[in-house]
Amino acid sequence: VAALVADEPFTAVVHLAGVLDDGVIESLTPQRIDTVLRPKVDAALHLHELTADRELTAFVLFSSAAGVLGNAGQGNYSAANAFLDALAAHRRANGLAAQSLAWGLWASGAGGMAAELDEAGLERMNRSGIEAITAEQGMDLFDRASATDEALLVPIRFDLKMLAGAADQLPPMLRGLVRGRPRRTSAASGAHGASLKQRLAALDARECAAAVLDVVRTEIAAILGHGRPDAIEPDKAFKELGFDSLTAVEFRNQLGAVTGMRLPATLVFDYPNAQALADHLLAELAPQAGSGTGAESEDEQIRRLLQAIPISRLRQAGMLDGLLELGGHAPERSGGEADEDPLGSIDDMDAASLISLALDEVDLDGATREAGI
Repeated sequence: VAALVADEPFTAVVHLAGVLDDGVIESLTPQRIDTVLRPKVDAALHLHELTADRELTAFVLFSSAAGVLGNAGQGNYSAANAFLDALAAHRRANGLAAQSLAWGLWASGAGGMAAELDEAGLERMNRSGIEAITAEQGMDLFDRASATDEALLVPIRFDLKMLAGAADQLPPMLRGLVRGRPRRTSAASGAHGASLKQRLAALDARECAAAVLDVVRTEIAAILGHGRPDAIEPDKAFKELGFDSLTAVEFRNQLGAVTGMRLPATLVFDYPNAQALADHLLAELAPQAGSGTGAESEDEQIRRLLQAIPISRLRQAGMLDGLLELGGHAPERSGGEADEDPLGSIDDMDAASLISLALDEVDLDGATREAGI
């Protein structure tokens, strides 16, 4: 600032800095919060203090609609941008030039924060009814905003048809943009859940299992942007399918609405793939099908869960040798002979024995969670 003043007076400041580090609330460590707040909060505050004695014609802060509307998985980013909006109001109250522009999504080619979003993230934004702003549209909106005397504006594009389709999940301030009264989420969830239960009640055990798996695969396909549910491999881990912490939360919400069930936020951690999750839902939605020939036994489910854990995790946890021994493939001992396995093959063990083995060696739940996502 001092160098600029010495050269020639400057009349405007435009602050555009930003960093993303998205994650659910429980994952936001102080370091991850600081990473996002530093370029937004610290930098803007420094610019405010360094130019407070200058007669600026403009002090423009590039904020985000996330600070106004909220956005799943962006608690740190939303807070940082809310600070920019408040700083603009503070400067105005003290007679200083200020305007905060809480931008919506910019097109990836425009060089905005969207360039850091993966395909799943962009798909999530599209489903929310927010359309991308091109560079040309953004500059036009910037010029229009500069011609107003508002301290805070939200330049954003909406797909009103998409908004109407998600009316029951919209932030309250957006509900006036679409016609009709939004349905209560709880009522809608209960209706969907009752309908699914009625459908399952008319099916035999094998058909029930297939129907629930289809529901799970359909919701996964929708969340990840796949055209067809059959593109989702039932035994493929959620992480390998492309899930992250944000898509996991959105998937939990959507599946909860369809089934009418109250599902935990750790859903994709607790059940590592579509098949395992479908088996769990089947037991809750159609317990009468659990004893049928189409449903897996508890032992079979646990065996499949163990199979979903990557070999590298089993080796890291110190379980690999023990499981190999149980499977009849014991490593050679110092005497050159493998010890006789007193417990027999893993296929002969019941659920209690498998769990006991796992807990003796490692926290199986922790291993499964890491393998799942």
